[in-house]
Amino acid sequence: MPHLKLTLAYDGTGLVGWQRQASGTSVQGLLEEALAHLEGGPVVVSGAGRTDAGVHALGQVASVSLSRPIAPLAVLRAVNVRLPPAVRVVDVQEVGPDFHARFRATAKRYRYRIWNGPVVSPFERAYVWHVPWPVLDVEAMRAGAARLVGTHDFAAFQGAGGDVETSVRTLWSSAVEVRELDAGSRLITYEVRGEGFLRHMVRAITGTLVEVGRGRRTPASLDEVLASRQRGAAGRTAPPGGLFLVAVEYGAGDL
Repeated sequence: MPHLKLTLAYDGTGLVGWQRQASGTSVQGLLEEALAHLEGGPVVVSGAGRTDAGVHALGQVASVSLSRPIAPLAVLRAVNVRLPPAVRVVDVQEVGPDFHARFRATAKRYRYRIWNGPVVSPFERAYVWHVPWPVLDVEAMRAGAARLVGTHDFAAFQGAGGDVETSVRTLWSSAVEVRELDAGSRLITYEVRGEGFLRHMVRAITGTLVEVGRGRRTPASLDEVLASRQRGAAGRTAPPGGLFLVAVEYGAGDL
């Protein structure tokens, strides 16, 4: 009975997110339906994280057990034939029976993209948050992002509907980068790596950092936001389209 690790990339535009919902198209639902044709019966897959509606992924991970032996490359080809073009399985590996995409994950990395300029490219509009004005203070945003590194209670950045036992999380990196584009625009990227994330956490942090970049709050105010543990103390939740799950990491024994 092969146990498989599947790595997926998907464009979340128009999808309800990773998790199967009562209505709407989910990545989990599409993948389970594609695997069911291969298995000849119902299949349940476990995902590393529940990306929200409209959020994208470059390296989402899922685990699944099948009842008959089949080569990983054959699984990849057979599943992709049945998935829509917006969802691709990019890698399949056979792993040990104890591997679980969610519970064995040791770290996740997210990237949020902000288009800071008067006009956003039509080819980028679904994959960025367009902040046309003012020119954001990237250095201030960097200073604010750096204050989040370490172990903190991130309750102030948690969206409604979370069901976790604790809002304490550890971030190993939290950085802002910028790339100059044509026509006076810039692509600002917030990249963060941590042991785990709360619901809407990265988007709430991004919304707060944009307020820092606009001069509406100082980098040091991030300390006060953390200490408050109140969602209202932080900035708005950034739109989902700019967020990407870049990678999920596992221990050497799970690879």
